[in-house]
Order: sequence, then C-alpha cells, then structure tokens
Amino acid sequence: MQYSVRSATDLGAAIQDARREAGLTQLELAERAGVSRPYLAHVERGRSSRLLELLLDLLRVLDLELVVRPRSSRGA
Repeated sequence: MQYSVRSATDLGAAIQDARREAGLTQLELAERAGVSRPYLAHVERGRSSRLLELLLDLLRVLDLELVVRPRSSRGA
C-alpha cells in the first residue's frame, strides 16, 4: 500500500487505511500516538492543522511529492 499525499484528505485516508490494516481501533492508535481519539478522528477526516497545510503548500511549490508507504521489513 502506497499513497501519494497531496492534501490533508489524502493523508487522513492513508492513516485510516493503515490503522485498519493493522487491526487497530481509533482509540488504540490514539493512545499509542499520545493523542486523543477525537483528534485522530479529526485527522482521519482530512481536517488538518495550518502546519500541515503549510507543508503541503511548500511541497507543491517545490514540485515535490510526499509518499506514504510501509517501512521495509528489513528495519528502515
């Protein structure tokens, strides 16, 4: 599974799919990440922070692509 992230919605979908693939609930992932479940739900819905929007804008201006993929099994 690999995602090209061009928006907060793309990133949210990638996180949600990876969470489901890992067999985790929102609560379990939120606890492991040290955030609240409502905040994680907010992220998964593509509602982003200004910092994320800035990062995506910078990548767009610089013609760079953010790719989200699983780490290699060899220990990245």
